[in-house]
Amino acid sequence: MPDTKQWVVIGAGPAGIAALGAILDKGISAQDVAWIDPHFAAGDFGQLWSGVTSNTKAGLFTRFLHQCDSYGYGTAPDFSLARLDPEKTCYLGDMRDPLLWVTEQLRYQCQAIQAKAQQLTNHSQGWQIHLDNGDSVVSENVVLALGADEKTLSYPDVQVMSLQQVLNENTVQDHFSPEDTVAVFGSSHSAIIALRHLTDMPVKQVINFYQSSLKFAVYMDDWILFDNTGLKGNTAVWAREHLNGNEPKNLLRVFSNKENIAHHLPLCNKAVYCVGFASRTIPVEGVPVVDHDPHTGIIAPGLFGVGIGFPELKTDPYGHQEHSVGLWKFMDYLHRVLPLWMKYSR
Repeated sequence: MPDTKQWVVIGAGPAGIAALGAILDKGISAQDVAWIDPHFAAGDFGQLWSGVTSNTKAGLFTRFLHQCDSYGYGTAPDFSLARLDPEKTCYLGDMRDPLLWVTEQLRYQCQAIQAKAQQLTNHSQGWQIHLDNGDSVVSENVVLALGADEKTLSYPDVQVMSLQQVLNENTVQDHFSPEDTVAVFGSSHSAIIALRHLTDMPVKQVINFYQSSLKFAVYMDDWILFDNTGLKGNTAVWAREHLNGNEPKNLLRVFSNKENIAHHLPLCNKAVYCVGFASRTIPVEGVPVVDHDPHTGIIAPGLFGVGIGFPELKTDPYGHQEHSVGLWKFMDYLHRVLPLWMKYSR
């Protein structure tokens, strides 16, 4: 008979860490909680993106770490994050070691299962989670914090370079040469980092195909206009200086329509697609499409989603809608929806 839990969190990236901390802080017995992940290494955040500049202020990262009593962060070592200006953005790597430290504290408090969840099926006691090691766990409630994969396009005759290869400023030079002409699709935070890194290198040319004008975050009294889609921090500073009439000599920016793509893309031998992320998913019996209500995170009774794969849809005071993605945003969202989740079990 499979082990039975009250709550299971699948995924140990930032959203999974936030979900587990919020659940434990609600007084759920640690014996009734399980945490499933193949690595317990802070997800893609910890394994892939340490060398990338974030659009989050260091102070919000610190706020996240102190938000849950179950993290025990008051006894944490003196990480570099604590010495940064809380009002300035930082590298994602500055948050990596604190997240790994918190992960270890949480693993001691619940049943941590190092395996990959492959499928959810119905069980008389809730959801049965089938693992790649042949075991399974049954839980009344399941939180999916699976993360997301970068989207790609399907243009032929170009070598596709991953975001990991181009966004990490410490290793980007290993993947490009002076003979390269590189297409960069998009105008997001990631796209602007890619343009900055590539134009700083002796590549032959960078051609940026964009569909929308640049957006910059605007800090209001108690909220941020274009909080999730606008450029922030050093990335915004660079964009204002170099993309508004003073473009680098090896950069060409063109509107991304069929004519421009047909004319300019054949000149490129490599391409970077900064066009967003696609939610990771898992087969769920009785749920043909694993999608969430973007206001509550509900997928099905007793099944919920959080994180970059299942983001909240927020409306700002001017009526703009954006998907809300970020560590502190996940935490704030969970504190608002978790009381609802606890009433919406199977």
